[in-house]
Amino acid sequence: MAKIIVACERFGTVRNAFLARGHDAWSCDIAPAADGSNRHIQGDARDVVGDGWDALIVAHPPCTRLCNSGVRWLSKPPKGKTLEQMWQELEEGASLFSDMWNAPIPCVAVENPVMHKHAKRIIRNYEEFSQSIQPWQFGHGEVKRTCLWLRNLPKLEPTNIVEGRVARVHRMPPGPNRGIERSRFFTGVADAMADQWGPVIDETARRAA
Repeated sequence: MAKIIVACERFGTVRNAFLARGHDAWSCDIAPAADGSNRHIQGDARDVVGDGWDALIVAHPPCTRLCNSGVRWLSKPPKGKTLEQMWQELEEGASLFSDMWNAPIPCVAVENPVMHKHAKRIIRNYEEFSQSIQPWQFGHGEVKRTCLWLRNLPKLEPTNIVEGRVARVHRMPPGPNRGIERSRFFTGVADAMADQWGPVIDETARRAA
């Protein structure tokens, strides 16, 4: 089976979906694995993307300064921040996205919200996203538009369209754990990734062997 790295993932949702289907899957994040898994690399994903992976899935990279919903902070910073800090954080976020998107790995998928024009301008080899999905297309009655940038991977096909359009993640109250909770991935989407992308990744790896 293919060797897969899931970057920017501490909860292991995507990693576990691929593991359950027999893949050699690992998660990587600067934080330790939330589930205590020994198939987790704690550190910067950029330090391991060159280690011979067949596929890279960037599940939840920091997107606060890249997403269109936060572009207003680049002209009027939030309390306690300066414009210089906002633009520096944008540069850092765009650099991480660039390094993931341009990683030397055959199959790549990067998840992020819709981006603003400033992020698009500074991301290396930027291309428009391949598709956008919603959790309610994969068994979760929620609204959270997610864009996928794909290389050598097909668009995801919906698996279970359900009723319910609750914007749960957007209504979470402020707090120290809000960012962490908002980054939790949807199991239905992770299962679709493993089911639909796993065979493609395996075949790509087989041809390259």
